[in-house]
Amino acid sequence: MQSEEQCCKVKMSGQLYHNIRLITDELTTDECRRLFYLCGALDTDTFSADPRAVHSVLCQMTNQILTELILRIKRYDLLRNVLSTNKGTVEGMLLNDRSVSDYRVLMADVSEDMDTDDLKSLTFLLRDILPKHKLENVQSFLDIVVELEKVEQLSSEKTDMIENCLMSIHRADLAKKIRRYQQKEPITKQGTFPAARLQVCKTASPNLFAISPATRNVRQVPKLCDKRTPRAYNQQIEVYNMQSDPRGLCFIIDCVGTEGDQLEKTFKDLHFHVIKHKLLSVRDLLTTLMDAAHRRDHYRSCAFICCIISRSRSSDLLATDSHGHGLSLETVRHLFTADSCPGLAGKPKLFFIQSYDEPQRCVGYMGCGDQEVGELETDAPVVCCREKSVPADADIFWSHCWTPGQQLEMPNHRSVYLQALRSALDEGQKRGTHLIDVHTTVNREVYEHNSKYPGSYFLNLRHTLRKNVYLK
Repeated sequence: MQSEEQCCKVKMSGQLYHNIRLITDELTTDECRRLFYLCGALDTDTFSADPRAVHSVLCQMTNQILTELILRIKRYDLLRNVLSTNKGTVEGMLLNDRSVSDYRVLMADVSEDMDTDDLKSLTFLLRDILPKHKLENVQSFLDIVVELEKVEQLSSEKTDMIENCLMSIHRADLAKKIRRYQQKEPITKQGTFPAARLQVCKTASPNLFAISPATRNVRQVPKLCDKRTPRAYNQQIEVYNMQSDPRGLCFIIDCVGTEGDQLEKTFKDLHFHVIKHKLLSVRDLLTTLMDAAHRRDHYRSCAFICCIISRSRSSDLLATDSHGHGLSLETVRHLFTADSCPGLAGKPKLFFIQSYDEPQRCVGYMGCGDQEVGELETDAPVVCCREKSVPADADIFWSHCWTPGQQLEMPNHRSVYLQALRSALDEGQKRGTHLIDVHTTVNREVYEHNSKYPGSYFLNLRHTLRKNVYLK
């Protein structure tokens, strides 16, 4: 008997099958989940993150639907390199002829903007609506969406509850997206497909789109060609303006003398004007940062980046000094708030800090005694006790990694964090990935290193960004 893969080859052109193989090999776990949801599958417990399942689903798509799906998950590099098209061309094609439900595109976009703390708050809020065992297994907003759809609390025509929940967890920006979708007039022909597309539903594998027995009587599974009439959704992604040339200033202060040069190349490639300083004392470090905050260039720029590599004690940077109080991270942040640096008001201020010190005691990875800890932005046990270093003002992205100072005594030492950061930024530029997803890749690299060498790196991401940052 022919295997499923052989059957797929028979049913479609060789080129399309080859393209699907290339695409599924490139998808991340999160992208698989989003793509599977966009296709209309609800049984995410089994298949949502499995590239093989996604491959099986894509094998049932036409080239046009495949192209639309790749656009919806924002993999513009795959559009260009595999499907030989581009974002603008596909968007033009979709003005009058699209297959994926606007409602599902909306839910996938909202999921992309949800952070870990938002997800925890939302699951707590829904504890009386969804079963406990379902909430315990939630990994993304789409998991919640799927369960709410199964119990008919959420659909393309019933979004009030999720909007209210988003308001309750203080995500008014996401609730506003839901409201915009609700307010749009229904488009009568939205969701009706030519006969050729209906074949997608008819030939879909029943195992891939089936609902578990426990939920079979709740509702029917909406397929890709669900005939409900969704409302039009004006898909406007809120992003920071990055149109200036250069985009802004990037200050690199390397008080260790190891990797400032490599960072300089990375941020020059990202179209920033880079100013680099090496081996500064604490006094010179403070003077340099104060001068950076007072520059008139900020009024013409779209963003600001500050990279610091330094020895440290707790949350104080020691620069090249071997004693003294050091410069507190809170002081560094305060220099670039809207009050201190009005030229950067409303603009993203990105800080990447690698410090070398002796970490204080750790108690688990979800909390450290009574001290305040960072928001957990990674799936790794890498959060440790630190003194307060929270970015209290808007538009700040604060990525701080610290590691024992003994690392600097190793021959040819290179920071795993900084190497991962440079690689992720380069890849993010090619793919058009926003900064939070870029940093998720950094988290993964640090986690994998710590799995082999426990206690090597401790990573803390905090941010008060109000929009997406794209460094492409």
